Amino acid sequence: MEGKLKALKEKAILEINEADSTAILEKARIHYLGKKGELTEILRGMGALSAEERPLIGKIANIVRENIEIALEEAKKSIKIKELDKKLQSETIDVTMPGKEIKVGKRHPLTQAMDDLKNIFISMGFKVAEGPEVETVYYNFDALNAPKNHPSRDVSDTFYINESTILRTQTSPVQVRVMEKNEPPIRIVSLGRCFRNDTPDATHSPMFHQIEGLVVDKGITMGDLKGTLEVFAKNFFGPNTQIKFRPHNFPFTEPSAEVDATCFKCGGEGCSVCKGNGWIEVLGAGMVHPNVLRNCGIDPEVYSGFAFGMGIDRLTMQKYGIDDIRLLFENDMRFINQF
Repeated sequence: MEGKLKALKEKAILEINEADSTAILEKARIHYLGKKGELTEILRGMGALSAEERPLIGKIANIVRENIEIALEEAKKSIKIKELDKKLQSETIDVTMPGKEIKVGKRHPLTQAMDDLKNIFISMGFKVAEGPEVETVYYNFDALNAPKNHPSRDVSDTFYINESTILRTQTSPVQVRVMEKNEPPIRIVSLGRCFRNDTPDATHSPMFHQIEGLVVDKGITMGDLKGTLEVFAKNFFGPNTQIKFRPHNFPFTEPSAEVDATCFKCGGEGCSVCKGNGWIEVLGAGMVHPNVLRNCGIDPEVYSGFAFGMGIDRLTMQKYGIDDIRLLFENDMRFINQF
């Protein structure tokens, strides 16, 4: 039995030293040292030994087991080093190769314009208010003093979901919702998407963006409106920009005005952008109609206010010299990278 143990040790160590993977090593460990391994099989024959031989054979068997375990551990370390070297060689990075270019995006010109507008009006004490894009006919038309026969209420101009629900045609409903829930003084701007049944062309889109402003307090006049819009125009278009009012008619303001600004390109001298007259139409504005105040629970005998609204898309086009509104919605990076 002693000879069998020594032969087993030599055979096992030889096989272990020739192994080239941890999987083969594990297989050898089970084969020689496992519960059904060769060493266990040999030791089962110890029952036939005399009492004097058993301790001697047991000692030899322990030495054989220990030698095999040491050989397994050393081989495992060696194989791990070889496997790591092989992995490092196969995964070598060529640092001389050009790296992948990481393309950095840019803010869309519409986003830039909206951020500029927010900053301008927040600096004047306005708060930003938001409202739903799917709106009721009441908030979009009725509460804003728009008569039943007003052209804007026709299906040719407005997207109706049902008889009482539409996609909002303006951000003005936000003003009504704010006035219903808040007592004056009120000073807010609302920005967002609006929808009208327009055929897309260079200056029209069925989806567009608006910003509207509202101020309600005691003693508000057209002079306050003009001063506010002058600050806006000088900050948005440039410090030398001037504005002028032209009489107009809106259902929700009285008196109402169209507001022009000196051409951002020629400074008012006349060019192709302003069609030679030096002015560009920018927005509509006026004093909040008493009926609108009453609809919102505000006494027009005590309070007055002004409101204004403008298309952010048109402002963006004017500020950056964009000649087709459709460019704003095509997401062509060649276009966006210019800003």
